[in-house]
Amino acid sequence: MSVRRPAGWTALAAAVAVVALASLPYVVYANVTNLLVNLFILLVLASMWNLLAGYAGLISVGQQAFIGLGAYTVLFLAQGGVDPFLAIPAAAVVCAVIAVPTSLLVFRLRAEYFAIGTWVVAEVFQLVVVRFASLGGGTGSALPGLAGLDPALRQAFTYWATLAVVVASLLGVYLLLRSRLGLDLTAIRDDEVGARSVGVRTGRAKRIVYLVAAAGCGAGGALLIISQLNVQPAAIFSVRWSAYVIFATVIGGVGFIEGPILGVVVFFALQQALADQGAWYLIVLGCVAVAMALGCRRGCGGWSAAGSTCACSRSATGSISTPTARWPGWAGCAAACAAGRRGRA
Repeated sequence: MSVRRPAGWTALAAAVAVVALASLPYVVYANVTNLLVNLFILLVLASMWNLLAGYAGLISVGQQAFIGLGAYTVLFLAQGGVDPFLAIPAAAVVCAVIAVPTSLLVFRLRAEYFAIGTWVVAEVFQLVVVRFASLGGGTGSALPGLAGLDPALRQAFTYWATLAVVVASLLGVYLLLRSRLGLDLTAIRDDEVGARSVGVRTGRAKRIVYLVAAAGCGAGGALLIISQLNVQPAAIFSVRWSAYVIFATVIGGVGFIEGPILGVVVFFALQQALADQGAWYLIVLGCVAVAMALGCRRGCGGWSAAGSTCACSRSATGSISTPTARWPGWAGCAAACAAGRRGRA
């Protein structure tokens, strides 16, 4: 029998964690907060990709389009005298607005063609941006507006802004999935054809998720340029951002709110442990992703989807085949996945 945690205690624990994280600039060195800034940014991006792929079934490899647009929106507004930190919400809104006509194009595609289409859109956005000499052209530009701040104070403000965005992103995803739209998305995730047959407006639900993900990625891009104080089109529009978020989400568990959190922690732990190993860093990351995809397709988040029940032991209908199973560990979870595949064969 799975044990549900009271919502009140969960909310209290989350609030305490946020307060503790907010106080870190006062008690740790700048290199720690800088690392957490990068972790939080990736967590925002991974949460948006998980919302797309895990609930709406939209496998995108082009979210770097909105990451780049968010960064360049902050640059454009900062050149006009707007404080870069105040430009973060504007970057999110601009990306959501631009995602509307973009969705009209890419939503004509399905499956792998949709993924390729989003990548092409990102490349087109990059080609358009480099045409503007005022934004630095192909070499990029430094971010104005923060030179007058004390470096320590700027780093603290960057950390707090990033923490605020990641909290807003996770809370937004949670509330969205708790709404009527969340029920529609869950139905789409489990069986899109069946959801459509019972009256779920799948196209509308997917478009809303696409716009929300665009806004979140735009905010992530805004935080990137603020943390780095410069932007280069080849780097900000690079497909490696999609590779990072896909890796983190697959490791953590696609279709689970906690999946990106677990996956990003694993990603950064491996990154820090293997940073000096050269090419072996990428090889280990790839092996871990492949092993998780083959051994436990629902990722680390699948273990906590139903309390202590391993979600990998779900049957084809979505029910738990071993409702009294306790935490199975890596081997047990892999065995449950294998049993599930044999049962569906």
